[in-house]
Amino acid sequence: LSLLFTLSLSLSLSGTKKWFDMENKKKSGESFDTFKWTIKDLSKLNTDKIHSQNFSFGGHLWRILVYPKGNNVDYLSIYLDAGNLPVGHSRFTKFKLVLINQVDDKMTKIKETHHMFNAKHSDWGFTSFIPLAEFYDRSKGFIVNDSCIIEAKISGNPKLEKKVYIPVSVKAPSKPIEHDDNPLSLDISAVSISELVDFRGLGKIEKAFVQLLDEVYVKCPSIIECQEKRSRRFREWALTALGRVLHFLKTKKVRDMNEEACNHLQILWEELQTFRFDLTWLEPHVKSALGMKNYLERSAEVKSMKEKVAALEKEMKKLKALVASVEVDIEMARRELVKVEEGFEERDLDGELGYGL
Repeated sequence: LSLLFTLSLSLSLSGTKKWFDMENKKKSGESFDTFKWTIKDLSKLNTDKIHSQNFSFGGHLWRILVYPKGNNVDYLSIYLDAGNLPVGHSRFTKFKLVLINQVDDKMTKIKETHHMFNAKHSDWGFTSFIPLAEFYDRSKGFIVNDSCIIEAKISGNPKLEKKVYIPVSVKAPSKPIEHDDNPLSLDISAVSISELVDFRGLGKIEKAFVQLLDEVYVKCPSIIECQEKRSRRFREWALTALGRVLHFLKTKKVRDMNEEACNHLQILWEELQTFRFDLTWLEPHVKSALGMKNYLERSAEVKSMKEKVAALEKEMKKLKALVASVEVDIEMARRELVKVEEGFEERDLDGELGYGL
């Protein structure tokens, strides 16, 4: 892997659209470059999703993707879209998505995450960014003069790019997961700086991952020590990628491994493989977890068949009881018939009645 640090960015955009204006600006300190998108005439939008114009950063074109009515949820959904990455290439990027509160800066919504963008998973962000009810409530300050402002802040070190090949032993998902903003039981996609802690001097990572990585380090230090010669930023990305997979396997139950969960684990696994850890010890567990979907499907099929058999057996018992009851009625009717037939003389129903002369 090669790590290319891009420390400057020049954005030049011209023209306006009917629904939005855009501008770019630099931010110092944490080295995030900011792209601002103003969506105008929001109440007149008649579309399920809307893209910003493209903006260039790190030698690649990006854009913001918004679902103003929610992506199948009652939340505003916002993503960063990497667009046209070539098949077989990936780009690891840390970024923030920001919904500006135009009345009170303290109420501005900021969510941060990072993702290995590729041709199959070209957009990433937050399906449940903010409830639609809160977003469209004019008193909340997110919409002023029928306009809202959304920013994408991309790390000043945006590009960790390489061709990525999926091992034959790990099957690619048949259906890619889309826009999962909370894939784990803990929302690690919007972690704040206060939740980042130093891990053995190698870099700052999410607090939830420290104990899991410590266990790996104690049992096999070489797995993590192999990253010591890398840059601090690279180590943080690598340890976070490893922590995500470990946290997934630690917190998920067998019953949780539906198609969506399997697809997400596949994404985490592909990202982790780009950091050149020795993963021979972890791969069997990942493969086993990915295989749980088939197990759950078979288990559900067996359960369904058992319920069907039980229902048929119950119906059969009812029918047997009904047959037994009818047999009793038939026997009683036969006995009554015998009594009625005693002394009964059959006559020709077509014969004359006569009058005795």
